[in-house]
Amino acid sequence: MAPIVHGLEVEYFGQVNFVYLDVDDPLSEDILKQLGYRYQPHFFLVDGDGNLIQQWLGPVAAEDFRASFDANLQ
Repeated sequence: MAPIVHGLEVEYFGQVNFVYLDVDDPLSEDILKQLGYRYQPHFFLVDGDGNLIQQWLGPVAAEDFRASFDANLQ
């Protein structure tokens, strides 16, 4: 998933803020609980106010991310 996510990060630079949370870092524990984190990979699309828009569990195609990003950027 890393090549897909890093490619999207470049493609959506300045439009989507990509944040990587470390499940082994105790500082990430609270936010992971708030989001309902289950297992890796688990992706969340959150708006600027912190509201969960969409989430994906497991591997995700770049096109699926793009569709959601584009729909929510308009």
